[in-house]
Amino acid sequence: MSAGHVKRLSLDWKATVKIGEFSRGGLTRGDNRASDHDRGCTEKYVPCGIVDEESGALTITFGSSYKTSDFIVETIAAKWDAMHDQEKADTSLIQITMDNGPESSGRRTQFLSRMVQLADVINKPIQLLSYPPSHSKDNPSEQQ
Repeated sequence: MSAGHVKRLSLDWKATVKIGEFSRGGLTRGDNRASDHDRGCTEKYVPCGIVDEESGALTITFGSSYKTSDFIVETIAAKWDAMHDQEKADTSLIQITMDNGPESSGRRTQFLSRMVQLADVINKPIQLLSYPPSHSKDNPSEQQ
């Protein structure tokens, strides 16, 4: 990687997944038993995927809260922290492509504030790129 490299990441999160012994109609493959409903489920996870558009590497993070702006920024920060020091040093700009949902909207002050804080901490500029509504099929993290 040469100096002045743009790190392109694509980010997407999915619906909350309820964790438990659930199955349709209480049936599973084999002799296992399962509940036929998910009422009373207290354990839930939100999957969030980040694709490095250059290498195609996929990182999936599971959060135990809702899709909040804090969760999104913390996922991006964890991806940055996991990068090698040389890759961080070679990166001059981070471009993050994601859906423009309510959690990450350019009008969402909490999200923008956290992104500015992250840019200050890592000392790199961050560009946010959003797909138009209903165009998630173009998002590389959707194609994994």
